[in-house]
Amino acid sequence: MEKRIIEIEDEFIKLDSLLKFSGLCDTGGLAKSVIKEGLVKVNGEVETRRGKKLYPKDEIEFDGNIVEIGEK
Repeated sequence: MEKRIIEIEDEFIKLDSLLKFSGLCDTGGLAKSVIKEGLVKVNGEVETRRGKKLYPKDEIEFDGNIVEIGEK
């Protein structure tokens, strides 16, 4: 698994936005779908809320990829 660090400008980013912003999902609709299906983990736990707020140090896992929110 490849781990990348994504830096965000704001205090937090919502899960569906992060999937699109990081390139893990091509569209917001796809991000919404994979989250709803339980295919995304946040900090090791399955997360089904697309509006889940993510903060620096949070780790998202999807489709063999790991993305960590970096501090700005």
